[in-house]
Amino acid sequence: MQIQHEFPLLHYNTFGITAKAKQFVSISSLNELRSVFLEYPNEPKFILGGGSNMLLTQDIEALVIHINLKGKEVLSETKDSVIVRGMAGENWHEFVIWTLENKYGGLENMSLIPGNVGTTPVQNIGAYGKEIKDNFVSCVAFNRHTLELKTFSNSECEFGYRESIFKNKEKDNYIIISVDFCLQKAPHQVHTAYGDIQSELAKQQITNPSIQDVSKAVIAIRQSKLPDPKELGNSGSFFKNPVVLKSDFAAIHKKFPEMRYFDVSPTEVKVPAGWLIEQCGFKGKRFGDAGIHKNQALVLVNYGQATGKEIAELAQRIQAKVFETFGIRIEAEVNII
Repeated sequence: MQIQHEFPLLHYNTFGITAKAKQFVSISSLNELRSVFLEYPNEPKFILGGGSNMLLTQDIEALVIHINLKGKEVLSETKDSVIVRGMAGENWHEFVIWTLENKYGGLENMSLIPGNVGTTPVQNIGAYGKEIKDNFVSCVAFNRHTLELKTFSNSECEFGYRESIFKNKEKDNYIIISVDFCLQKAPHQVHTAYGDIQSELAKQQITNPSIQDVSKAVIAIRQSKLPDPKELGNSGSFFKNPVVLKSDFAAIHKKFPEMRYFDVSPTEVKVPAGWLIEQCGFKGKRFGDAGIHKNQALVLVNYGQATGKEIAELAQRIQAKVFETFGIRIEAEVNII
C-alpha cells in the first residue's frame, strides 16, 4: 500500500477527464482499508470504484481511496438456486459473465453496464426490466467512522429507482466491501419483454432464448446504442428517466400525445428521458468537445479534450430546455463532483 501524491485520474474515470487527486492509494484488502483510516484519520477522503458513474469538474483535494478488492465465489446452493458473492473491486460485466458461464440466471439483463460490483447497490443499477434489488441478498459494508463491518439486507438498503440508503441516509458513512446475490439454476426464467430484447432475439432467429442468449442480445443492443468508454469518454446514461405524477402528466400528455410513458405505480408514470432530450434537438449535437451521442440522447460524451465543467454545463442546458419544452425536470444519474 503506497500513498501517491498529485496522482492523475485520467484512467480512473470513464469520461476521460483530466483531473488529479491530492493523494491516491489503491487498496486490495480489508486490512489495508482499515490502515488507511487509522493512519490518516483527519485527511478528507474520497472513495473511488470503477469511475463509471462520476463526472469530475475539478481536482480532488482529498485522499482518493481506490477500492480494488477482488474475488467471486459460491457461498451456498440448493437444487434451484445459488448464493454468489462478488467483491467490490470486481468489474461488473465480468462478474455477470462469470455467473452465466456457471449457468446461474438473474443478472443477464444487466450485461455490459459499466462499473464495479461494489457500486451496484448504491445506484440500484438496472436495465431492460431488471434491477439489482431483484436478486440482491445483502452486502457487507465498512463503517468509515467506527471501522467496523455491517451487513445490510435487501430491505435495509431501501432500494428505489436508482436510489438506496447509501445515497441518502447513509451517504458517505459506508464503503461496500462485497455483495451477495441469489441466482437461479436451470430451468431459468428469462425476462425479454422490456425494450428491444425481443426484436434483437427475432433478428437472431432465437425463439426459445437461454440466459446466455438474453445476455448476448442485451450486449448487442447496448453496443449499437452506447459508445465504448475506452474509445469515447462517457458514463452511460447521464440522466434518470423522470417519474411524473399521473395528475400532472395528464395535461402534459394531452399537449404531447406522442410522448411515451410507462406506469410505475397507481399514481405515477415514467417518461423516457432520452425521448425528451431527442425531441429538444440535442441528439448527436456537439458543443466543442462535449456532446450528445448520435445513437442515444441519454449519453453525454467527451470527444477528447472536454473539461468536466463543460460537460456539466451542457447537462444543465439540456435540463433547462427539457423543462422549458415539457414542464418535466430530469435529474442527473451521474454524480457531478
